Parts: sequence; structure tokens; C-alpha cells
Amino acid sequence: MTLDVRTILPIAEQAVTIAADIVRTRLPGAVTAKGDRDMATEVDYAVEHAVRDFLTRETPEIAFLGEEEGGPAGEEGQVWALDPVDGTANLLHGIPLCGVSLGLIDNDTSILGVIDLPFLGSRYSAAHHRGAHLNGHPIHCGRTDDLTEAIVGIGDYAVGQAADARNRLRLAVTGELAARVQRVRMFGSAAVDLAWVAEGRIDAAIMLSNKPWDTAAGVLIAREAGAVVVDLDGTPHTVNAQATIATTPAILTDLLDLIAKADKSTFGEDHSRPALTNPPELPQ
Repeated sequence: MTLDVRTILPIAEQAVTIAADIVRTRLPGAVTAKGDRDMATEVDYAVEHAVRDFLTRETPEIAFLGEEEGGPAGEEGQVWALDPVDGTANLLHGIPLCGVSLGLIDNDTSILGVIDLPFLGSRYSAAHHRGAHLNGHPIHCGRTDDLTEAIVGIGDYAVGQAADARNRLRLAVTGELAARVQRVRMFGSAAVDLAWVAEGRIDAAIMLSNKPWDTAAGVLIAREAGAVVVDLDGTPHTVNAQATIATTPAILTDLLDLIAKADKSTFGEDHSRPALTNPPELPQ
């Protein structure tokens, strides 16, 4: 199936508007524990149900994958990937850095994305080869060309099974960044990280994990804004990547060298580290 983004993007925008209204107007409600320090709220589930229902009606030929309840098999490798509330812990604590993230993946690559940060009044959107926008206005990533002048966001530390082992590289990278860059920031939301790289508020974001609902929208928005988004080895980011590294082009090499140095100092020449993440298989 050939997708016309001029038709599909407005549908994605409508879906995210429904979601953002729920996040903005409802209290989080009861909290469901999903694992060690991992949780979902009533709002997470309400958003996922509402968006799933809407997209099933509007685009029945496209599969749907939500963070909270997964999704059935789809057709031709195309799937919506939704994080109903990216930054649930922030939401629960009244921190406004959280949002709705909806991406469209074709096979293993993002082709459309919408992120809404409802408490900041910010709506980011992009479609393949059509540029990135914030509240309808074109945006472009920053032009920082020196790592010492860069503000770099880093993703949350791991929790749950094998968290200590998985955090060894995260902590080592944090240490290297602290010694090199202007400032290190942790916002607690992949959607915020990637959207702010696209907007030029930060110069890079390093997430040593990769889940499609977290990254599908933001990866495409950052790319369409001129950022480079890659895996740990510098190859283009896909759904199957181990990590999600988005950056202004000029500091990509230095940033990858920094991460490689942290990896080598932590795990040795053979890089015998544990898997950083185990992304779920997308519907086929």
C-alpha cells in the first residue's frame, strides 16, 4: 500500500488531539505497577483506548502497537506506534515534561510522527521528506559544532531486570559527557528529548535503549529537522537499533567517539556488555 502523507498526517494529528485533551483534562487516576519502578496510570490506558479506536476506524488497513496493550498482527509491515503518555513518572509528580507520541512505521523505518506536549502547548509533526514543524511553523535542529558548547540530553537509567548491568554503560557515558559537554540534562521523556533536538533547544540526545512507541515519532521529527539519528555504531536508526542517538550533524563523530570510549572503558576491547534493550517485534 502506498501512503499519501497529505491524507495520513491530518489523521495522526486528530488522533493526538484526542489524546492530548485526555492528558490535559483528567487526573492521572489509579496507578498500575508494570514492574520495578515502572507504572501506568488510568490516563495511559484511556489515551491508548481512545487512539486505538479512532485509528482503527480511520485507517483499518494499518496495524496498531501501543505501549500498554501491544497490538495484533498487521499488513505489509506498516504500524502505528503509540506512547500514550511518554513521561508517566513526570505526569504523576506534576512535572510538565510529558506528552503523547504517535509514529507511523513502514517496515523498520519511521515515516510520520506527531508529538504533543500538552502542558507546554507544543505540537511537533513531520512526514517523510516534508520537513518538521512546531505548532505549524518549520523548525530546524541547532548548528552547534563543538562538543564543549553542546547541551546533551540523556535518557532515563534502566530499571527492572538486569538494571545494574545495563546502567553501567549509561553511567559511564554520563561521566564522559560531564567531562566534555557544556551541560548534561535528563528530562525523563524520549518524546521531549527528540522534539527538543529537532527544535534546537538541545544539541543531542542519547538514549541507550530503543522502544518503537518511545522513538517512532521523535526520530522522524528530528531527522526532518536536519538532525542525524543513528544507532551505537553510527548506522541509521531503525526500529531494530540498540540505541537512539539524535544529534546536530557537526558533533556526531565526536559524540560517537565519546560513547565508544565509555563502552571500551566499561566493558573492554570486546565490548562484552549486556543487551541494552530488547525491543518488541513489530506486527508483520
